[in-house]
Amino acid sequence: MTYLVYQLYFSTRVSTMSHVSVKQGGSITIPCLYDQRYRNNVKYWCRGYYWLGCSTVLHTDHPNVSEKTSISDDVNQRGFTVTMTSLSPSDSDYYWCIVERKNEADDGVRLQLSVTPGTPELYVDQQELTGVVGESVTVRCYYSSLGGSGRWCRMGGSCVFMRCSGALDGTFVKLQQEQRETSNGYVLMVTMSGLRIENTGWYWCEKGDLQKPVYITVNQPNTTQSNTTTTNEKKQSLLEVLLIPLSLLVVLIAGTLVTWKMLRKHKDKKAKDQPPNTSVVSCDHAHLFLSLLDILGLALVSS
Repeated sequence: MTYLVYQLYFSTRVSTMSHVSVKQGGSITIPCLYDQRYRNNVKYWCRGYYWLGCSTVLHTDHPNVSEKTSISDDVNQRGFTVTMTSLSPSDSDYYWCIVERKNEADDGVRLQLSVTPGTPELYVDQQELTGVVGESVTVRCYYSSLGGSGRWCRMGGSCVFMRCSGALDGTFVKLQQEQRETSNGYVLMVTMSGLRIENTGWYWCEKGDLQKPVYITVNQPNTTQSNTTTTNEKKQSLLEVLLIPLSLLVVLIAGTLVTWKMLRKHKDKKAKDQPPNTSVVSCDHAHLFLSLLDILGLALVSS
C-alpha cells in the first residue's frame, strides 16, 4: 500500500525495467531513462524496498566510490546507467533509479534484481550490439519455459509481441520463437531490419515478469573502406587496359630488333659482293625499317 501511494505521488518521469535476473559472478548494466527537464539534475542509485528508507549506493556527481558498482549519465540519450559486476546472491534486492529535484520530492522508479547460482530465467548473449544503417541486427533472448508472454520493447517507447511483426521508430521488427536443440529451453529471435540512426538506444527482451536490457548502436556505413575498395578497383581496371598495348609494344620492339639485325647482315653480305670503292645504298632496307617504326608508332597511338 505504501509503494502504491508512493507511485501515485511520484510524477513518474523516470523509467526502467521491473525485474532483472543475473547469473552469480556475472554483471549487468541497468538503464534509467529520465525526462528532458532532468538533464542537469544529479541522479543516484539507491538500495532498498522503500524509497524513503533506501540506502544510496552512488551519485552521478560522485561516481567512483564503489568497487563493484559504477554510474554514468548520458544527457544526449536522456538516461543514466548503473553497472554492477561480480554479482553474488547477497546483491539480490530492490533498487531505485532516482533523480534529485530542488524544492520538491525526488523522482524515481524501483526495480528488482535477482542473482541466481544457476542459469538465469531470461538472458541474452550480448547486452551491447552494433549495427549499420540499412542493414539488420539480431538479438537472441534465451529462457527456460513457455509460460508468459514474450515481447521486444524500446525503452520509453512501444513493444512488438511474440510471433508478431511490427515497426519501432521506422524499423521493421520480427519476433520468432524457436526451441533450443542443446537443451529444453527456448530462444526468442528478434530481428530488426532496415536500421536507422534513430534506432540507437536501449531496448529489452521480456518473458513473463522478467526483462533483459540490450543497447543497440547504429553506425553509418564505413565510407573509408568503400573508397579504398573503389580505388583498388580503378587501379586494377587501369592495369588491365594498359596490359594489351604494353604486350603489343614488346612484340613490336622484338620484331623490329630481329628485322634490323637481318637487314644489317644482308647489307654486310652485299658489301662483300661489290667491287672495291663502290658504295652500297640500301634504300629498300631502310624503307622497310622506317615502315616498321611507323607501325610501332600507330600501335602506340591506338593504345
